[in-house]
Amino acid sequence: MKKRKSWIKWIIGLIIASILLATCAVIAIIQIFDAAKTTLPDPTNQQQVREKFIGEIGEVAREVAAEHDLYASVMIAQASLESHFGTSGLGSEPNYNLYGIKGKYDNQSVKMKTQEDDGKGNMSTIKADFRKYPDYHASMEDYAALLAKGTSWNKDIYADTFKTNARTYQEATEALTGSYATDSNYAEKLNALIEQYDLEAYDTSATKKIVRAKFFDNVEDIAKEYNISETLIRQWNHLTTNELKKEDKVILYISQ
Repeated sequence: MKKRKSWIKWIIGLIIASILLATCAVIAIIQIFDAAKTTLPDPTNQQQVREKFIGEIGEVAREVAAEHDLYASVMIAQASLESHFGTSGLGSEPNYNLYGIKGKYDNQSVKMKTQEDDGKGNMSTIKADFRKYPDYHASMEDYAALLAKGTSWNKDIYADTFKTNARTYQEATEALTGSYATDSNYAEKLNALIEQYDLEAYDTSATKKIVRAKFFDNVEDIAKEYNISETLIRQWNHLTTNELKKEDKVILYISQ
C-alpha cells in the first residue's frame, strides 16, 4: 500500500514538473516573439507612409501636370525621391519644398545644409537658402514654372521633360538625368518608383467615383472589380490596411 502511494506521488510530481516545464517553454517563446516585435522594423509601416504621401500630392500633381504639359507620374516620383516621401526637413511642414529648389518664394526661404561641388570634384557642406512654400500645391506650381523657364545659362535645359517632346515618362526621366540631377541613376530611380506605386495612372485625366463597400469587401475585392491596383486605392483613400467595413465610402479615379 505504501509503495502504491509513493508511486502515485511520484507520478503526480512528474506531471506537475512536466506542466511547469511546458509553461516555461511557452513563456520563453512568447518573450522571443515580443522581442522580435520590438526589435524588428515593421515592413508595412514604410509602405503606409509612402502611400499616404502619394495620396496627399497625387491629385495636385495630376492637376498641375495637365496645366503645364508635364507627366504627373514624374512629378510625384521626383517629389517622393527628393523629399524622402515628404519626411525630410525641407519637404515637410512648414517648408513644403518637395524638389530641393534654392532661393526664395514670395520672399520666404529657409536655411538648410547642403553639399556643394567647388567645380573640381571637391565636396563641402554649406548652408544655403531654399524656397519655403505655403503648401504642396505652391511647391508643384513653382517646380513646373522652373522647368518651363530653365536656367539662366540654358532656358531649354528641361525642354525634353514636357509631353510635347517626351513621348513617354521614361523619356522625361531620362531628360532630367544630368540636367536636374547629376546622379547617373536618376532616371532608373524615378522609373522604379513610378512602376512600384502605379504612378502612370496619374498621367491621364480621370473621373472621381465613390463606391460603397459591401459586406466582407476589402481593397483587393474593389481593385479586382474596377481593374485598379490596390496601392492606388490605398493612396486615394489614405488607407493603412486593405480592410473595409460595410458601407465605407471608397474614392476611385477612373481614367478617361
